[in-house]
Amino acid sequence: MDVFLKSVAALNDETRVLILRFLDEHGPLCVCDLQSSLEMIQSRLSRHLKILKEAGFLKVERKGTWAYYAIRFPLDRFRSEALEEIRHLGIDLPKLQKLSETDQGCKL
Repeated sequence: MDVFLKSVAALNDETRVLILRFLDEHGPLCVCDLQSSLEMIQSRLSRHLKILKEAGFLKVERKGTWAYYAIRFPLDRFRSEALEEIRHLGIDLPKLQKLSETDQGCKL
């Protein structure tokens, strides 16, 4: 029951729904790419990512000092169907800004 309630609570925030849709569209992304693309301060973004991870939607992979977030696979039926519904919301996604692939790299 606790995991289900965490999942439902994680979806009850517009920013977290945007993050899920953004990662669903673009695949695994470095925190710095999410930060610049979504124009969010690091502390706020980290809080949302933590909630989504604890709710079972995301996985994190560390590469050196950087963390890359992606939609966890496989998702259970509830999370999979929730993500499918999010795909149909018509969310205007911001443009992806991949700092991790620039000469500057992730220096945020």
